[in-house]
Amino acid sequence: MRVADDILARPQPVGVFPLPAGYLLLPPAADPTAGAELRAGRTPTEWPSEWQFFASVLGGGTGAALDRLATGHGPLPAYNRFVLDPNPQRFAEARAHEPLRTLVDVVAYSVGLLDHPPDASDLDGELLAHALAAHAAHALGAGDPIAVAAHLGAAIAAARGPSPLFAAQLLGQLAAVLRDAPERGAEAIAHYQDAIRLAADTPLVRLRAELWFALGTTYLERADGRRGALLEAVKAYQQAIQCGLSVDAHPDLFAEAHNNLGLAYISIPAASASDQLRMAVAIQSFREALKVYTREAHPDRWASTTLNLANAIQYVPSGHPEQNLMRAVELYDEVLTVRTRPADPVGYARVLANQANALAHLGVFGPALEKLNEAHKLFHWYEEPAAAASVMELVDQITACRDRAAAEPVEG
Repeated sequence: MRVADDILARPQPVGVFPLPAGYLLLPPAADPTAGAELRAGRTPTEWPSEWQFFASVLGGGTGAALDRLATGHGPLPAYNRFVLDPNPQRFAEARAHEPLRTLVDVVAYSVGLLDHPPDASDLDGELLAHALAAHAAHALGAGDPIAVAAHLGAAIAAARGPSPLFAAQLLGQLAAVLRDAPERGAEAIAHYQDAIRLAADTPLVRLRAELWFALGTTYLERADGRRGALLEAVKAYQQAIQCGLSVDAHPDLFAEAHNNLGLAYISIPAASASDQLRMAVAIQSFREALKVYTREAHPDRWASTTLNLANAIQYVPSGHPEQNLMRAVELYDEVLTVRTRPADPVGYARVLANQANALAHLGVFGPALEKLNEAHKLFHWYEEPAAAASVMELVDQITACRDRAAAEPVEG
């Protein structure tokens, strides 16, 4: 059943914005336009006077919002004060009012004041979806992915009509759960695509970018070298970046999208001469990511992305391959300053193997073989048999190349 319309404006923008705004509830207002804008993720051009506390929260002024709510009486001001200042006293004050008790308990569960989310049979629409999302979180904590999917599926159905943007966020959560089950990857992709359609018009840049990024990552994880899936990953990462990501706007997601875009490009099997251009684009993507990932601020991500860059430079078709190989060797040396043998012996060994390959292509066989021997020992010691076997194959190939080079007559 519906919570009384004289208490709440329906539908509510619950779940649309990040916390704490995503939990706040609004009283009825004379003009419904502002509510529609909020449910679409937009800031209203004109705020109803009763909603000024919500405007304060979106602007980062939680204290100002509490001041606006301080003199309010009844269930709704008590509820919103509890959302903004979730402590046991505020909980008791809010729960004393019966009309919003279920929603108060949803918040209390979310902030750790209750061990279980409440029964939601007295709710409908977007408010039911809000409560069911809490049930999904509880099931996730209990390690029950089937229940998680069931709760989120019911929440999506409840929210889709009154609050499509909230439904889009729930679809993204459901897709993330299904993505972990290999046999349900196609469902995850379909849910991400549905979410992207529902969120297409929202100005919430990060939400749209995260949905596109997650879709791209799902394609990338499932590609297994398949050209079509990798091309879909490329398209999704490009869309994520085009949502408005930059070094200044959501730099973490900008860097991650560029790094993964580069990985998708270099993973595409070459089918024509034009495909070789993709390696150059991958190199540029890794360099874009490295504008954010610095050695000092993000050493692990910097090392991973620099390693990807070195690998791409080593294999990019070029009219000056020696220069590329020497640059790759230098980059591997830089990575080894962070990915050290004591801290990450297996990762250290992988860098050595890649660097050895570049050195061998430069004809520097001795140091290449030394690095491969060290890498093989580490792979063997740390029980990486497939990597150890791959290194030994490379040792045999380089040894054969060295012997052939030694046997060739010297001109002059």
